[in-house]
Amino acid sequence: MILKDRLQRAKTKLMLSHPFFGSLATTLEFKKSDDIESFSTKNRTFLYNDEYLGSLSDDEIIFTIANASMHQAMHHNDRKSNRMSWLWDLATDYTINSILLENGLSLPPKINYDKKFEGMYAEQIYEELRSTIDNKDEHEDEGEDSGKSKEQNQPKEQITKDTNLDPKSSKLLEKLTLKYEKQGELPRGLNRVVDLKKRSFINWRDELYRYVNSHAKSDYRFFPPNMKYLYLGFALPAIYGEKLQIAVAVDTSASIDLDLLDLFLAELSEIMRSYDDYEILFIECDSKIQNVTRLTPQDELKATLKGGGGTDFTPVFELLNEREPNTKFLIYFTDGAGKFPNFMSQIDTLWVMPEVVDVPFGEIIVSSDKK
Repeated sequence: MILKDRLQRAKTKLMLSHPFFGSLATTLEFKKSDDIESFSTKNRTFLYNDEYLGSLSDDEIIFTIANASMHQAMHHNDRKSNRMSWLWDLATDYTINSILLENGLSLPPKINYDKKFEGMYAEQIYEELRSTIDNKDEHEDEGEDSGKSKEQNQPKEQITKDTNLDPKSSKLLEKLTLKYEKQGELPRGLNRVVDLKKRSFINWRDELYRYVNSHAKSDYRFFPPNMKYLYLGFALPAIYGEKLQIAVAVDTSASIDLDLLDLFLAELSEIMRSYDDYEILFIECDSKIQNVTRLTPQDELKATLKGGGGTDFTPVFELLNEREPNTKFLIYFTDGAGKFPNFMSQIDTLWVMPEVVDVPFGEIIVSSDKK
């Protein structure tokens, strides 16, 4: 059978067996390309290498179509922030492939999948991949292979995507999410990429970064450039001026959701990577202070996650008032279920929590699907 006919047949089968993914795939058109190794999407076009796709079974072709349609509809760029594009694309691919496998689709060869990433958000996967690369680079710098180009050690991504996402596909995803949620037939794991209550995509991170950047009085210059990522071909601006100085508190009480806590820590790690010069006072607290760490660019974020009791926010503010009187900005990651101070803090406070609750001072960023 001609490959293009197999693709159309696979598209129909996807609609019948997995109508959510199949409906997304209705926006795709198929086009052969010898310039890619496997497949990709661009402007609603499913580009494919005929030799690669021809080697797959019908069920495996169905998987590639579902993968391409999901990437085309996702607002992953809205969540990328200042992460490295190629590594962020790889992390999102791991997330989507895990979701497709979770819903019974068949994995083809040369697909980015690892069992250890099952159930994880793209942000968490990105941090794991980033840590692996950083550790590998450190070892190679110390060993016999230190003279090799680091670019040679960059993980190769087999499945390519177009980062110019299609608004039509995105709007279709939102409509389908609403429809299948009402029917109780949403695909498993979709909550990792779609905010189900708002029928939109998780974007609280953008707001978080705006707050952080507003407290970093720095001057960005391209000459001389930041040397940190030149080996990857990225000429990023160097940062001059005052270092980022903030306090970050994390609620480690029994009521906090562990998945949400993992996301908070991933975002804190990325904030740390975004600045060449910073000092972060990292505080872990439930009803009392459990751990305090001062983080600089030479330090690694290692949360003890001690606690598990009730929640009292007062100890954090008392600690800052007594030991860190010059603190200007505090980010407090919490579920909001706890005892607030009975006094007004002079510290500019940003509460990051999954739903809006009454706070005596500061501003709130809602980090989940609850409003």
